[in-house]
Amino acid sequence: MPLISPDGLSEAEMSSAVDSHALTWQSMTEGNIVDLPYHALQHISISFFGLTEYAIKLPSIVISLALGVLIILLLNRWFKNNVAIIASILVVLSAPFLYLAGSGIPLIMLVFWPTLLLWLGSKINGKTIAKTIYMFFFAICLLLSLFTPYLIYFAIFIVFYALVHPHLRFMIKSIPKIPFILTTLAVIGVVAVLGYEIFKYPTVSDQLFLAKNFSWNNFFPNISDAFMPFFSWSGNVQSVFLSPMIGLASIALAFTGLISTAKGFFASRNSIASIFIVFTVIVSGFSPSAAVLIIIPFAILTAHGIRYILEKWYGLFPENPYARIFGLIPISAFLGIMIISSISHFTFGYRYNPIVADEFHNDLSLFRENIEPGTTILIPAGTLSYDFYKILESKGQYIVTSNTPSTQDKENIQKIATLGKWPAKLPYDLSKIICSPKSTDSDRIYLYEDKGNN
Repeated sequence: MPLISPDGLSEAEMSSAVDSHALTWQSMTEGNIVDLPYHALQHISISFFGLTEYAIKLPSIVISLALGVLIILLLNRWFKNNVAIIASILVVLSAPFLYLAGSGIPLIMLVFWPTLLLWLGSKINGKTIAKTIYMFFFAICLLLSLFTPYLIYFAIFIVFYALVHPHLRFMIKSIPKIPFILTTLAVIGVVAVLGYEIFKYPTVSDQLFLAKNFSWNNFFPNISDAFMPFFSWSGNVQSVFLSPMIGLASIALAFTGLISTAKGFFASRNSIASIFIVFTVIVSGFSPSAAVLIIIPFAILTAHGIRYILEKWYGLFPENPYARIFGLIPISAFLGIMIISSISHFTFGYRYNPIVADEFHNDLSLFRENIEPGTTILIPAGTLSYDFYKILESKGQYIVTSNTPSTQDKENIQKIATLGKWPAKLPYDLSKIICSPKSTDSDRIYLYEDKGNN
């Protein structure tokens, strides 16, 4: 995943790194709790490995590996092993999943928490006696998911469903008293802290329930923007997601699965897919990027499609093992073509499609490869770039400032680097211009040097 992830960093990743680096116990008490679990992991990653592209993306890479395993385990609860593995491979190698895995932003948590909760819930459901350990982890994960935007609605639905479902009510009553009391105290504590933060800092509730700078006038346009990459085959849709978001063959396979489940539409796995499709449409009205939630129902419907195709083929030759074995050749070739085309679409699309490729830049790598430690970096204050590269200064590698040095500063400052052409005249000689093939304006970094002191 790191090798085929989008080359460089986006502004969203830079913003996430800034928020993660600024995470402290004090900031958490001042309303900095949105996407807290992810930012905590990213803070640890940056602290250990420094400000690098991989350090920023590492939490998403680790979480995506866990998410891939969870998808296999979840599908294996409803389908045979071969169907679950094949469907999981198709989902994990799809463009939206690969984007989440290679992007250092908390968006992946929007898919991770529901998948984890569905798997934990499937381990509990169907048992006459509640498995205490699974119910405890389910409660803890449900609480942690509350810090991810929009999942409060998902948590409310789960609680409501547990209260009205007689079998789940029975399982809750069967929990031993001590674990039940400890879980209840943990739930009360986290909800109390979250409620206090929401009450004291209204912007927290805006981000958890809606989105930053959200307007109801944009609700339906956001839904249109969210799902336009699914239906555009020209690749010219302005979105962070590469269009088409899901390949035509994958859509056909999922549609086959949807048709094959028409008779058992109200089965648990089918109702879950339907609920998540509706839930995805609703939250996409708050933020178009939330459309990645479609990965969950897509995985279920894809598994249905694979199961249907295999059953129909095996049904043609119930007593002929050779025909059944040779029939796997065209099916395997079809799935192989889907996987190869999906990886190629993602790899080359995010590198050469100008609409999505321009969202990423490799300035951080250019700084590390061409700027000597101790160099002063000039970046305008109040910009995202200034806050981002200030992290480098905190690591003791560079000096980041927004003040134009004067002639008198030459005694202490011999080398200066600017991100782009500096608007003011500098009392130094331009020594080098570093260019990047990933930028419309190829000149990215200007190096200045006081050659008179060398």
